[in-house]
Amino acid sequence: MKFKKILFHNFVFFAITMEIFFEPKVFENKKRKPEEFAEIAKELRRDVIKSLLLAKSGHSGGSLGTADIFAVLFFGGFLRYKPENPKWEKRDRFVLSAGHICPILYATLARAGFFPVAELATLRKLGSRLQGHPALDTELPGIETSAGSLGQGISIAVGMALSDKYLDKNDRRVFALTGDGELQEGSTWEAAMAAGNYKLDNLCWIVDNNDCQIDGRVREVMSIYPIDKKFEAFNFDVITIDGHNYNEIINAFEKFINNHNNQIGKPTVIIAKTKMGFPISFMTDNYEWHGIPPNEEQALRALAELQ
Repeated sequence: MKFKKILFHNFVFFAITMEIFFEPKVFENKKRKPEEFAEIAKELRRDVIKSLLLAKSGHSGGSLGTADIFAVLFFGGFLRYKPENPKWEKRDRFVLSAGHICPILYATLARAGFFPVAELATLRKLGSRLQGHPALDTELPGIETSAGSLGQGISIAVGMALSDKYLDKNDRRVFALTGDGELQEGSTWEAAMAAGNYKLDNLCWIVDNNDCQIDGRVREVMSIYPIDKKFEAFNFDVITIDGHNYNEIINAFEKFINNHNNQIGKPTVIIAKTKMGFPISFMTDNYEWHGIPPNEEQALRALAELQ
């Protein structure tokens, strides 16, 4: 921590300025015990706080709330990838349809070794590869498609799964994450109808169900409930979990992989009950943190809670 001397209208005052350091640590993608994911998720959350503070803009709530899911998917041996060869032909693909929570995706890709961890400090900067939504034209390793217009990413993911299953006839899997407010977009249900109709058992759709969107509770803005019954009607195998419980997250991904291996003829949806901003005390379950970054004081408090 440093103190910066500031002159303003002939008054001198001192402000605390944080020294932001990203420890260059990467995590192996392997089968782990549930308790091993806690420290990984904590590191990802610290990265999110730091990068958002430096950017002075971006989406805190969903990025923090989904860290446990990202930790298990990318570092638990479920998503097959090679950071040294991002275009590996046998890789699985992950599509972040809820593109605005890309700070957690960038942190995850960096900690997986796709690009230097120090690059997280460039989030949303002019000329950076880490823009406010994932974009293919930045050529950032690990990004499978541009995203941001809600409902678009999941439609692309369905197309990927369709191609893998029927055209290329391979055993690749496609994972995609949407928000629950995103389910208010009609295109998401067109994607669901297609996925069910074409029996895409190689598709795992993750719904970040925190019941928060930028201007209120999802159930109050435009209710999308009951989510599980809707997906069942579209021929999905529905799994509902606590999105912060590592045992439940692991079991859900294992169930999907079994579904794929057994060719059950149904896509899988994991409805992950999460809390926006979790586990930061002043952010948790508060929709106002959907689209704002922490200031220095808030970042200090958040990082202290993540020690």
